[in-house]
Amino acid sequence: MKKGETYTGIIEKLEFPNRGILHVDGEKAIVKNALPGQKVRFAVNKKRNGRCEGRLLEVEAPSPLETAPSPCPHFGRCGGCLMQTIPYEEQLNIKEQQVKSLLESVWRECPFTEGKMEESSEDGAPVPQGSCAGAGRGGEAERYIFQGIKPSPISDGYRNKMEFSFGDEEKGGPLCLGMHKRGSFHDIVNTDNCRIVHPDFNQILTATREYFAVREIPFYKKLRRQGYLRHLLVRRAVKTEEILAALVTSGQTEGLPAEEELLGQWAEELLSLPLEGSFAGILHIKNDSLADVVQSDETTALYGRDYFYEELLGLKFKISPFSFFQTNSLGAEVLYKTVREYIGDTRGKTVFDLYSGTGTIAQILAPVAEHVVGVEIVAEAVEAARENAAMNGLANCEFIAGDVLKVVGELDAAPDLIVLDPPRDGVHPKALEKIIGFGAERLVYVSCKPTSLVRDLGVLLARGYAVERVCCVDMFPATANIETVVALSRIK
Repeated sequence: MKKGETYTGIIEKLEFPNRGILHVDGEKAIVKNALPGQKVRFAVNKKRNGRCEGRLLEVEAPSPLETAPSPCPHFGRCGGCLMQTIPYEEQLNIKEQQVKSLLESVWRECPFTEGKMEESSEDGAPVPQGSCAGAGRGGEAERYIFQGIKPSPISDGYRNKMEFSFGDEEKGGPLCLGMHKRGSFHDIVNTDNCRIVHPDFNQILTATREYFAVREIPFYKKLRRQGYLRHLLVRRAVKTEEILAALVTSGQTEGLPAEEELLGQWAEELLSLPLEGSFAGILHIKNDSLADVVQSDETTALYGRDYFYEELLGLKFKISPFSFFQTNSLGAEVLYKTVREYIGDTRGKTVFDLYSGTGTIAQILAPVAEHVVGVEIVAEAVEAARENAAMNGLANCEFIAGDVLKVVGELDAAPDLIVLDPPRDGVHPKALEKIIGFGAERLVYVSCKPTSLVRDLGVLLARGYAVERVCCVDMFPATANIETVVALSRIK
């Protein structure tokens, strides 16, 4: 294959998260966003060290797996979902096989061979001198127990948070509000009928776009750094049905109608919608950062309050605009039940919940633990966690605001158990070394990106931990993402 040339082939398998693999004339190529069994036409845009990467041009024939007609009119153009046309059971099978393959790569790529455990000169932790710590417990097939994949309780309308972008689908076109067009940094696709959110989201999105389109309010152009409308953030609780909506704009108001009146009428427009849920708050967030992210320089409540409540496993949680909270509330209950099961007996023990967000895991464990310490870098989330713990009557939870990399070296307590629930990129290597240095008997690693997970597992195995159990939880139906829970124990 040559760079710039066009080829046709059949996708053989899908590697996490969206990497379609095929071979042409004996050469391997990676084509993103193609499904197993599809016949695709692609252009080679990268070739290095014998590996080709191709840009998908056309699906010439569907996959035999695509037996479910997409219920979403935006599928294929919107970059949000990959597997809408594959029945849910088959989606689960694909994700399960992806994770199993990645886990096996941990042992294949382990630098050690047969040998014995010796003691580290640094911290006394047992370090394998000849074999990966997770291997060899009864042979190849018994390295760990793989408990398959647990489905989301619902596969439609499951998301409780969306960050929609303002823009246009083609240069100079009408105002759009929705998701990025697949493969595009600039183009936006209207997603009025998105299937992975509750219908309330779609009503709010449509009303917002039409309101500002009629008034010809310009969207923010990232390259020129000009314009007003940037994002629409919507969060909705499943149990309480409370809704938080936030319009994110720049501070560039020159030539616009009076901002207070403009936004006040927008809020009134939303309040008049026939929604199933009810607004806890409607906010205006100013963001003049150069990055294309949703963040706040200044937040004003146009209606109600700047937070809402959700309930999980009998506990109540206060959630603010930027607090981390699992995006699938019902799926989160499945995930956290699995975490609680993997942690086991916590009576009389000290637990560290690192990357604790609004303290969900910490509070689920607190009733049966001696003491729980949560560490989270987002100060707003830490404050919410403290309020949540007080609201739920949990006096044995302590929450610390700070970067895990810096904070773990300052903690005096010695944990019996550590729960890791890091962001997508996993645990910082230096932080992971400090975490290992605690010498906790058990670790439970909750991962939303299995490629980051296996990188960190390689370090944990080499530093004296063994994998006991693994389970996948599908929090993101129709998409390429998956949560994985891993239980590890320290080898004596």
